Amino acid sequence: MPSHNRVRVAVIDSGVNERHPHIGRIAGGIAIGQEGEIEEGYYSDTLGHGTAVMAAIQEKAPDADYFAVKLFHGALRTSADLLLKALDWAIDAGMGVVNLSLGTTNAVHRERFAAMVARASQHGVLLVAAREAAGQLCLPGCLPGVISVGLDWDCPRDSYRREEQVFYASGYPRPLPGMSPQRNLHGISFAVANMTGFAVRAAQEGQSWHYSAAGTVT
Repeated sequence: MPSHNRVRVAVIDSGVNERHPHIGRIAGGIAIGQEGEIEEGYYSDTLGHGTAVMAAIQEKAPDADYFAVKLFHGALRTSADLLLKALDWAIDAGMGVVNLSLGTTNAVHRERFAAMVARASQHGVLLVAAREAAGQLCLPGCLPGVISVGLDWDCPRDSYRREEQVFYASGYPRPLPGMSPQRNLHGISFAVANMTGFAVRAAQEGQSWHYSAAGTVT
């Protein structure tokens, strides 16, 4: 497939370990520092979460162009300001799909995220995010205009299901040899990642989507 037809995918998380055997080619990326500074080309993962998320997506859609946006550093925590900055970067960089295995339950940020979702839609950027965390609605994943993802432990990793405006996928990442699924990373982060893989694959095939944790955002 010619490079100009390839879907550009941003994974906003803890970066990626490019040497991991489950990781394919990474086209580039950035790190966003605690003060909002952007460092091009620095996205090495020290937490492992972003690598597992990236691996789950690439497993389903290996032929896209993947960009790691390192937002988590010492822990899986960030701020709404920094997440919005990461989304701004992804939109301005011409991404087609953005994976958000993170979100906030703080409703005070609703208007800011709604404005960002509208901006993404205007630029043809598809956001895939968790609908809820710990039983509470999660931003931006609960907003219209986002592929809203729920967790289904019984869903096979190679499929998903849809109920009204919510897509449900498996909460398990790509399996690791010798490690049980229960001991490996698992949860809503990977339901989002698995669903992003399906969305990227559909985008590569020219299909359109009709659509209405994870790291903590404060």
